[in-house]
Amino acid sequence: MSFIEKIKHFKLVRRCIYIIAGLISYPGIAIFNRLKIEGTENLEQLPENNVLFVSNHQTYFADVIVFIHIFCAVKWRRHNRLGLPFCLFNPFTHVYFVAAEETMRSSWISRLFILAGALTVKRTWRHEATEVRRVRRGLDPFDTRKIHRALGKNWVITFPQGTTKPFAPGRKGTAYIIKNNRPIVIPVVINGFWRAFTKQGLQFKKRGVLLSVQFKPPLQIDYDADVNIILEQVMDAIEQSRQFMLKGPHDHSGVQ
Repeated sequence: MSFIEKIKHFKLVRRCIYIIAGLISYPGIAIFNRLKIEGTENLEQLPENNVLFVSNHQTYFADVIVFIHIFCAVKWRRHNRLGLPFCLFNPFTHVYFVAAEETMRSSWISRLFILAGALTVKRTWRHEATEVRRVRRGLDPFDTRKIHRALGKNWVITFPQGTTKPFAPGRKGTAYIIKNNRPIVIPVVINGFWRAFTKQGLQFKKRGVLLSVQFKPPLQIDYDADVNIILEQVMDAIEQSRQFMLKGPHDHSGVQ
């Protein structure tokens, strides 16, 4: 385990990162653009551990940054709004997020986000030809143990598609995590981020964009069901399944 991987578990370190990243990002989220939040009432009674947030994905970092802003606001009992960013000085730190290892090692800024709570996993499916081999290689034992430990004491955010491409198929690894850990699963649907930010999510493309984040009620999951059924339920909940693609153009399509 690297030095960065070790110190990211210290709350003081993560608190400092949240304050810095939060204050820098706040104007772009709530001043230069508009943020619409729905469903935070679904977060208020959640336990502090074994909660898995599953979401569609539109940028590498802006999505996660906004989630952290919202979680901090909810901790301060703000309903569907951020308000002024005072809550960042006493942030909610019981949260990790799953991210591709090569993405998080690509620059010093992305390495900084490891300190914010990234659970880096290998994108082994890119190098495999068949679905069977993708599933086996995608469930790296070290990666799954890492996520299991994080869920034991925290909330975890994951993006089942593993890409910012809209309507990409979900990865079975998410279904295995749900099946094996039996967490409370909160679906999240985000919109507008691809319009406002570059793919990395650290620079503006456009101002005045409506950014929306909708937290849905916890999924009613049969944890003993086949992983394909669990994954289908998740993809429907985050509005990235085939039925949503066939409905026609979506503002949240993320086509860039």
